[in-house]
Amino acid sequence: MHTLPFPTKCSCSWLKLTIQTQSPQTAYDPLDPKGNITAKWDIMSWTPDGYVAVVTMNNFQMYRHIMSPGWTLGWMWARKEVIWAAVGAEATEQGYCSWFKGNIPHCCKKTPTIVDLLPGAPYNQQFTNCCKGGVVSAWGQDPSTAVSSFQLSVGSAGTTNRTVRLPKNFTLLGPGPGYTCGRARVVPSTIFLSPDRRRRTQALMTWNVTCTYSQLLAKKYPSCCVSLSSFYNSTVVPCPSCTFGCHDKSNCVQSGSKILSMVEDDATKKGNVQPLLQCTRHMCPVRVHWQVMLNYKDYWRVKVSITNFNYRMNYTLWTLVIQHPNFNNFFNDHLMEAGKSGHVQSEMLLKKDKSTFTLREGWAFPRKVYFNGDKCQLPPPDVYPFLPNSAHVIHFRVHSSLVVWFRRFQNRGTNDILQRELEHGYLNLKHSLKKQT
Repeated sequence: MHTLPFPTKCSCSWLKLTIQTQSPQTAYDPLDPKGNITAKWDIMSWTPDGYVAVVTMNNFQMYRHIMSPGWTLGWMWARKEVIWAAVGAEATEQGYCSWFKGNIPHCCKKTPTIVDLLPGAPYNQQFTNCCKGGVVSAWGQDPSTAVSSFQLSVGSAGTTNRTVRLPKNFTLLGPGPGYTCGRARVVPSTIFLSPDRRRRTQALMTWNVTCTYSQLLAKKYPSCCVSLSSFYNSTVVPCPSCTFGCHDKSNCVQSGSKILSMVEDDATKKGNVQPLLQCTRHMCPVRVHWQVMLNYKDYWRVKVSITNFNYRMNYTLWTLVIQHPNFNNFFNDHLMEAGKSGHVQSEMLLKKDKSTFTLREGWAFPRKVYFNGDKCQLPPPDVYPFLPNSAHVIHFRVHSSLVVWFRRFQNRGTNDILQRELEHGYLNLKHSLKKQT
């Protein structure tokens, strides 16, 4: 578990002004307003008909990484440029190169599309920070792996700073939609230090392209939802129904289906990009459950559980960001595809701020939840587990160190595992209280 500072909160009036004054070529992410992916082009040398450039992509987003199958970068050439060679990446299509005699360019398309090489690429095709299959960490996870780069030899192009024409209409998939890229802009040339840091060199010319993310552009529905429970109320508040859209049940897989084993085997095959979900009321690929477990004198305990309902997706280096007045936390781990291994959980012991702590009016539940940088759908506040009135409360006090409230558990016919965890937690608490008294 790593602890990171949360972004500065903004007033509603400032947020409204920001939305109104945005450029149409940029997007806005309220979780990480300054987060972006910047592609920097450094021309390292001139050639008889063009230049050699190093393209470096830095992921400056705090909580959103690029997972498999990785990034895809595209653009449109300003003239009739071609890519003679690529190191550390490759164009997905060569294009029409019939007018070249002898040496054939790597790509002749007016609108090339570039992808990272896979791990294990031949040594002579590798470049610094390449060959990760396009997977790039978030800046908040690990800045050293939040970068990807490759080298291009460009021909039929300008051979000086004045004759070079910048590419335009940049696009970025990371790996799906959601990113909007601005225009290429010339910036001061990048400075490079020698290994012994005694000599400085610089690029002949540098330009940047900035791409920003918007969840509204990426997805029609939220890709995750939140359910809630607490020790003081037997009610488990489920994810809102049809959070991911009301799909036909014929397009999902029942948890006890006989074809489940074939589905799990199919999850390891490449090319299955469409989600195949387990049949649920919410039909979300990912569910985050927040359970208020216990209340001590100076601390309170929470369990966070994440379940993957997508049989065709493994989440590697995922991030979970939870906004709550009592803490700022950042998580990362490995979440397997739906099935026996598609569930992770973590318990947190949080120190109370006695000036604000309360179990009333839903204070103990998160304000916002983000999975992999995307906002999750929370239940409406009026259905949160409520604190019972005094007629239904049992008050324990042991050596003035432990204070808990519990409403008598009532089984309402649900077989949900979260309901059983509540009952189990209460029995353990009751046993420990007997031992202390």
